Amino acid sequence: MSVILILIITSIVVATVFLGAFFWAVKSGQYDDTYSPSVRMLFDEKKKSKGNE
Repeated sequence: MSVILILIITSIVVATVFLGAFFWAVKSGQYDDTYSPSVRMLFDEKKKSKGNE
C-alpha cells in the first residue's frame, strides 16, 4: 500500500512540474508566433552557391 502512495505522490509532483513549465513557456511568449510557421513553407529560400556570390 505504501508503494502506491509513493507512486501517486511522485506522479502528482511530476505533473505539477510539467504544468508549471507549460505555464512558464506560455508566459514567456513561446507560443506567440502562430502565423509565420504556416507561411514559411510557401517562400523559397535562395541558396548561395560558390560561383554566384
